[in-house]
Amino acid sequence: MTPALDAHHHLWRYTREEYGWIDDSMSALQRDFLLAELESVTASAGIDGTVVVQARQTVEETRWLLEIARCSSLVRGVVGWCDIAGAGFSGELDSLAGESKLVGLRHVVQAEPQGFLDAPEFNRGVRAMQGTGLVYDLLIVERQLEEATRFVDRHPRQVFVLDHIAKPRIAAGEIEPWKTRLAELARRPNVWCKLSGMVTEADWKSWTAEDLAPYFDAVVEAFGPGRLMAGSDWPVCLAACSYARWWELLRQQFSSYSETEMSAIFGGCAAEVYGLEVTGQGPPASFQRFPKW
Repeated sequence: MTPALDAHHHLWRYTREEYGWIDDSMSALQRDFLLAELESVTASAGIDGTVVVQARQTVEETRWLLEIARCSSLVRGVVGWCDIAGAGFSGELDSLAGESKLVGLRHVVQAEPQGFLDAPEFNRGVRAMQGTGLVYDLLIVERQLEEATRFVDRHPRQVFVLDHIAKPRIAAGEIEPWKTRLAELARRPNVWCKLSGMVTEADWKSWTAEDLAPYFDAVVEAFGPGRLMAGSDWPVCLAACSYARWWELLRQQFSSYSETEMSAIFGGCAAEVYGLEVTGQGPPASFQRFPKW
């Protein structure tokens, strides 16, 4: 049985200056979230391994996360940050080449102006990632889906993972044009999708499983179980639900699926796409199609 993997969470040492996006509406997040607490919540939810994702756009944070991952059997991979559009990006990649647990990079595109993914400098950097084995995590909101589709089309040999199902307007009950645009992006076979970040797009205090169901259905229709991976977005999810509750909801949502489909969603897909070590004997053999340096 494939180990249960949380494909998306964060760790941080909180300061108001460095985490300005955590405003007072998320006061419960205005504290440290570190490895010991992660170990506790994952154990209680039956999670065997994780992928930690950048929350600050600094190389220093990336190196801190890699240091944690090197000392932890729980944290199987790191999606970090580098200045992909910067002139020194190739050198940064070279300096990280020996980091076996660095599995991807991400930029907070959701905070960027329209057209950011069309910029030649950023596209030049993504081209430099090809052949490294690094995945690029797409963090966008629903209005950026068409831009993201154009971006992916420029890089057919790069592996992409869409974070948080592109953040549809769940609280407003809107499913279009997000659903149509998501299906169009999903037609690109080099894009996978994380089932994460949904409760914080719903009404934090009153969301129900029924509110989320149409969005789950749309994502499954677009990507199929073989290109989906479950993630918590912990600790951000705590603004709307506990870690355990999110995993209970996911398992209930997919309880009627086959064992093969469940295995893909709850660990197999993340292990394959990110090349995670899941058995203590290295990444899955199929990861050879995404060669490392």
